[in-house]
Amino acid sequence: MFAGSLVALVTPFKNGKIDEQRLADLIEWQIRSGTHGIVPCGTTGESATLSHEEHTQVVKLVVEIVKKRVPVIAGTGSNCTAEAIRLTREAQEVGADGALMISPYYNRPTQEGIYQHYKAVAQAVPGFPIIFYNIPSRTGSNIEPSTMARLAEIENIVGVKEAAGSIDQVLNIFSTCGDRLAVLSGEDSLTFSMMSLGGKGVISTAANVVPREMADLANACLARQWDKAAQLQIRLIPLIRALFIETNPIPVKTALALMGRCQLELRLPLVPMAEENRAKLQTVLRQYSLLP
Repeated sequence: MFAGSLVALVTPFKNGKIDEQRLADLIEWQIRSGTHGIVPCGTTGESATLSHEEHTQVVKLVVEIVKKRVPVIAGTGSNCTAEAIRLTREAQEVGADGALMISPYYNRPTQEGIYQHYKAVAQAVPGFPIIFYNIPSRTGSNIEPSTMARLAEIENIVGVKEAAGSIDQVLNIFSTCGDRLAVLSGEDSLTFSMMSLGGKGVISTAANVVPREMADLANACLARQWDKAAQLQIRLIPLIRALFIETNPIPVKTALALMGRCQLELRLPLVPMAEENRAKLQTVLRQYSLLP
């Protein structure tokens, strides 16, 4: 259902509010560049510092701008199950095509707790596709492949964004879940590796900056053009590393500002890049001919 390069879209701000014009411009650029889907209100979209009203506002705006040209998968995760249900229902009501839900963070539920969390949300929005998101470095817990296999039995849980950073875990996911779950890379640098094992695509931070290149990489993998895909992946590695030199989304938003595509406005506790790191990022952007 969801495949290819899906951009984990930044949320542009202007004077403390959502910059609707820049948001529209970014989406149009993404679609023109071949991006296969838009994912608003994730980590890269600074979901942690969006108010509840802003969260739904952004999803609604994205749906209206996209106009069904590509899927919209709204970030609706929370460490509170009731809040995750509310956000997911609202995403469904405003016309999103699916939801991306981070595993509950900070409270570190057991594997049974993780399963019951997703089950409760899935049952609250029957028929609405859900992708769960495994990123232990942010949540403090890993969704084990055996738990993923249980989740795959729930009809409207359709995929996982996997960002544990372990190819061994990816192998275990395929071994345990087979083709019952669409596996999407949550790490740009592992896109080729995961898709060569059977993954369906990537939910990408780098696609904010190089949408065409990430779409080309995903398309080459989907077409099983492995030599071409490997070359594209290797070429992107220096840029991907530069985009994670500080906490995401600080570098990617800085890159977009340097490219003239949005203002450099972050919400506390995120702050502008250290000058040394900003200079390193600028150097890499120049190498990729991305600066005006």
